[in-house]
Parts: sequence; structure tokens; C-alpha cells
Amino acid sequence: MPRTRKDEAPILVDDPAVEGRYVELGDTTVSFETFRQDADPAPLFRGLPDDRCPSHHWGTVLSGRLVFRYADHDETYSAGDAYVAGPGHLPLVTAGTEVVEFSPTEELRATMAVLAANMSAMTTATAEPVR
Repeated sequence: MPRTRKDEAPILVDDPAVEGRYVELGDTTVSFETFRQDADPAPLFRGLPDDRCPSHHWGTVLSGRLVFRYADHDETYSAGDAYVAGPGHLPLVTAGTEVVEFSPTEELRATMAVLAANMSAMTTATAEPVR
């Protein structure tokens, strides 16, 4: 049976706001994410349906607080909570939040491609010299 552990998962996202470790186990991706700063990553979701995450996620908050903002309501989770997030959410996290999350690999892969492109565009825009 496929398995993983946080200390075995490769770090694929490592920036000042978040460390993300991801492992594909069949058609499910396990994510170990640690948020170092308060983060509102809404701008990274631009270009996805309704500019929101279209993926499903099942997870547990190990520490901190996680909010999923839907068009018509918010859902707030704290350390010890297990959650199910449907499509159409935007995450909001506080510094010190750590989660373990399970997502359909293909859904997550498509979503992460858009986030990576948006992050790259933002980095390029802020790196251009001022004239």
C-alpha cells in the first residue's frame, strides 16, 4: 500500500510564506504545508473558475487556523479539526498553521500550474527595475 511521511516528502514550494511538501500516492496527492506568515493567496487563483480553487481537499489542521472563503460563506478550522473543502474556495491562513491535506492529483496539478504561473508573473513584475 502506498504511504508517505512529512520528513520523506520533497519540498516543492519554499518561500517566505509557505513550505509545501507533496507526494503523489496513486490518484491522490498528499500535501504537508506549513505557513510561516499570515497569507491571503487570493491573487494566485486568478484565471481559475471564478478566481477560486476548483479542487477538492480533505485534511487536518495540525496547528494554527485555516479559513476557506466561499462566495456565500466562510468555514474556519483550528488545530485538531478535520475538514472537507469543495470547489469554489479561497484559503486564508495565519502564521504557524500546519496542515496535512489529500487532494485528487489531476485537480491539484491543474490548480497548482495556474498558481505557479501567477506567482512567477508577480515575481517577474516586482523584479523589473524602476526607470
